[in-house]
Amino acid sequence: MAAVTTVSASQARPTMAELAARRISSGTRNNRQSKRYSLTALYVSMSAAESDVEVDDALARAQKRLRDLKAKISAQSKKNFLLERDVRYLDSRIALLIQNKIALEEQTEVATRLEESEIQDGSFPDHRKLDGYGNLFFLLQTEPRYIATICRLLSMAEIDSFLQTVMFTIYGNQYEQREEHLLLTMFQSVLASQFDTATEFSSLLRANTPVSRMMTTYTRRGPGQSYLKSVLSEQINQLSSQLDLDLEINPLKVYEGLYRDSYNRANGNAERFSIERPVSAEDAAANMEVLEAIRPRVSTLLHIANSFLSKIIGSLESVPYGIRWICKQIRSLTRRKYPSTEDSAVCTLIGAFFFLRFINPAIVTPHSYMLVDSLPAENPRRALTLIAKMLQGLANKTVYAKEPYMASVSAFVDENKPRMNKFLNDLCDVPDFYENLELDQYVALSKKDIWLSITINEIYSMHALLEQHLSTLAPDKSSRLSVILRDMGTTPPVLPRSENFTIRLPLFSRFEAQIESLGAALDITQADVLFMEAKSLLIQIIRSLPSTSPVRARPLDLHRVASFAAATPKDPVLGKKGARALELLNELKDHYSLQDETADIIMLTEEVEEELAQLGSIREKVLVELKSLEAVFETIKDHNEYLHSQLETYKSYLRNVRMQSGPKKSSINDRVGLVAIHGKGRQEPKTPFLGPYKFSQQALQKEGVIVVCNVPQNRVNNLFFYISSPTPGTFVVSLNYKGRIRGLLELNLKLDDLLEMIGNGVEVLDLEYVVVNVPRMLEFLQRQFSRRRW
Repeated sequence: MAAVTTVSASQARPTMAELAARRISSGTRNNRQSKRYSLTALYVSMSAAESDVEVDDALARAQKRLRDLKAKISAQSKKNFLLERDVRYLDSRIALLIQNKIALEEQTEVATRLEESEIQDGSFPDHRKLDGYGNLFFLLQTEPRYIATICRLLSMAEIDSFLQTVMFTIYGNQYEQREEHLLLTMFQSVLASQFDTATEFSSLLRANTPVSRMMTTYTRRGPGQSYLKSVLSEQINQLSSQLDLDLEINPLKVYEGLYRDSYNRANGNAERFSIERPVSAEDAAANMEVLEAIRPRVSTLLHIANSFLSKIIGSLESVPYGIRWICKQIRSLTRRKYPSTEDSAVCTLIGAFFFLRFINPAIVTPHSYMLVDSLPAENPRRALTLIAKMLQGLANKTVYAKEPYMASVSAFVDENKPRMNKFLNDLCDVPDFYENLELDQYVALSKKDIWLSITINEIYSMHALLEQHLSTLAPDKSSRLSVILRDMGTTPPVLPRSENFTIRLPLFSRFEAQIESLGAALDITQADVLFMEAKSLLIQIIRSLPSTSPVRARPLDLHRVASFAAATPKDPVLGKKGARALELLNELKDHYSLQDETADIIMLTEEVEEELAQLGSIREKVLVELKSLEAVFETIKDHNEYLHSQLETYKSYLRNVRMQSGPKKSSINDRVGLVAIHGKGRQEPKTPFLGPYKFSQQALQKEGVIVVCNVPQNRVNNLFFYISSPTPGTFVVSLNYKGRIRGLLELNLKLDDLLEMIGNGVEVLDLEYVVVNVPRMLEFLQRQFSRRRW
């Protein structure tokens, strides 16, 4: 597939800021500053000049299709991100369920996560709150430092839901220049903080942290996916089709493979090897037959890895701008933090992002990146892993101390290191965007139709995070964020997923001084606005006229064009545009002397002719991009179907477990709710509330559940527990003392909580009065309540 490069008519012609700068430097502006137009009028003129909504020619129709397609890709990317998160969650939970042999009712607790229908649209009932949230999210979007600070404060367990809101909602329009630039500004702040707090050069950008997860998630957006597909898909598919191509070079695995083949050829009577099985890794590496098997594999691997590298290096100009700009920040921050660091060491950090977080995950798991239709077979999968290791070794200048067998491909590093370093440095050579962002922000502050498609729970969760960290985010109580949150009041509780819905949240700023200061910084006068609006209207008029119309002949006479349009009675819209264009041309005369007026009209004519000349090539580029993105959109939709099939696999697994392990005397459907398996429409049987059951402290200590008791020995006999299970997978533990009406403490334990503690290696839970062994507690609860339920 051809590499995707976002193209628009505005990118092929001078921007408004460039136009203003050109006209100022040319001396055509009158020394007398005239009164500025209102910001709304300025926005109207600029948006008309930069869009094609007022024209219905072939280019305008193609651009509309492209805009609609980009919006669909952004929306579908968010849906896929949510599905991938759920699949990862269910995958880890079911693995823990199997590992810990949890009772069937408790598996139902996990199974309910599978019943996640697509979130429906709705409307926010409280208009005052809606306005408040619109103001809050506009502030978050336009001042990325708040989001950057929160990112640094979150744990790995919290980061995914936060990234969902940031990457796919607040900055969810993945092809919109302003949102992309604001998101990159946030990345700059996050990276700067990461470098400021770093204690060791070697650990930078390599540890699995919320910041690294954020960087990885950014590469999974539409532009990054398009690049990966265009650069890697063909070669990965070719390699995946070679099922018998065994490129294993780990001597121990090669030895085992040769032994297995020999055993099979001899029908179970193993032919003698020069070293008997089993062997150590060192002995396998010294075996002549193993070395002979590895030699041609190394040669093939070097050839394939070089072809991958050449394709990646040759794709430099196709790498998405945002990814290259992040590389640029990494280089700049590294040189500032460690000024004496050699260039090759700086390149290893750039490679840690570009290869470790972007390229290599797609090579190792191409099915997850929509580069292949299904999971590659074992041999191609291993070959792809080795190629990724070689590319990462090249980017990092690895010596393969942990995997000595990889030294056999060290020639790949030695031969390509200068080539790789040049590529990594070239990645960083992109211009900054700050001037363009300033103008984009000026326009956005004046617009009335900026909005987010956002769920209620995304709003409430972000509100809760801001409230939790307000003292860090905005210590000044008079700051805008503090004022907004104070007006918003307490954070509402998050809704159950079944009650969550999506709304259209209009964004706006209540701080008008911000608009005025930004407008003053741009220094755009009434004459500039007239010039821009006249140019926009005249281009629209000419594009609306037949190509054979005499007024389109070169050189253009702008007054003639406007007069012709104004005198067209059969097209009232065109007539109004012509009349307005004549007004604008006449108004321009009032702002310049005769000499300047002539120069200004000449400049206006030149720019109109220049832009018209570019329209044909722009249309061709738009059509190319449209074709590429249509393929990307189809791939993203296919991936969505794949993720849904994964969820169906989990459903099938749980269904089979119940059928195989359920009681024989009655139907499993009488005991386990059907909603988690068959969906809505059937009544879910009620699950009885079990307990509370009383257990003494001594009994739980004997079971190994309690490992430490902080109650004095003479009072231990008065300590006891009530444990109940209101629903499968939920346990209420109440610690009581004889003679007291109220319990000392009550703990609500979810199956997920216990499983996650075990999965994270948490052995004990401190309940103040007693310390509990988490695995033993899980075993005890499973044994007690599964027996009572059945």
